[in-house]
Amino acid sequence: MNETGLRERKRRRMYRTVSDTAVRLFLERGFDAVSVAEVAAAAEISKPTLFRYFPAKEDLVLYRIADHEDEAARVVGRGPSPVEALRRHFLDGLRRCDPVTGLNDDPEVLAFHSLLYGTPALVARLYGYLERSEEALAEALGGGLGARLAAGQIIAVQRILAQENWRRIAAGEPVAEVRGDAVAAAERAFDVLAETLPRLGIMETR
Repeated sequence: MNETGLRERKRRRMYRTVSDTAVRLFLERGFDAVSVAEVAAAAEISKPTLFRYFPAKEDLVLYRIADHEDEAARVVGRGPSPVEALRRHFLDGLRRCDPVTGLNDDPEVLAFHSLLYGTPALVARLYGYLERSEEALAEALGGGLGARLAAGQIIAVQRILAQENWRRIAAGEPVAEVRGDAVAAAERAFDVLAETLPRLGIMETR
């Protein structure tokens, strides 16, 4: 068990080191201006080794948010209902200024979001990430067409709320001024979801 744990820690450290190296280079010079070979050299690994960890160049960036991919699926079971669980989780994220909510003005976070949303190749790759999030959430909601429709709405709501928060903060508005609107917008959006899900066959009590 100790050997397995050590290998896993080394593997995760490799992922993190290579991703951090790549993001630093992309922020300095632009995503398209940096080759995979340059990232591998900077991380002191071979190009084939890099591709064993990251199948696509875009994955070097998206690794930063990979642990959020099945987050909604994990949260919905916390009750008292799927939407209420997601609402509480998102509002708690706003309270903590979790970068995934967009309500964060740390310069490194803003730079990362600018890289992510400002690079067409990364935006395109992000849709695959969102699709996997939807699939995991739909499964957690019971599967079927109604669950898939609900999952699509939920993931879209969270994405749009986060992007709006990021947009305002990137434009120079202080977190303290955006927070109130962010909370109100989230409450309204989750109210709509609470009304919609039962119509899709997703029960509000579990």
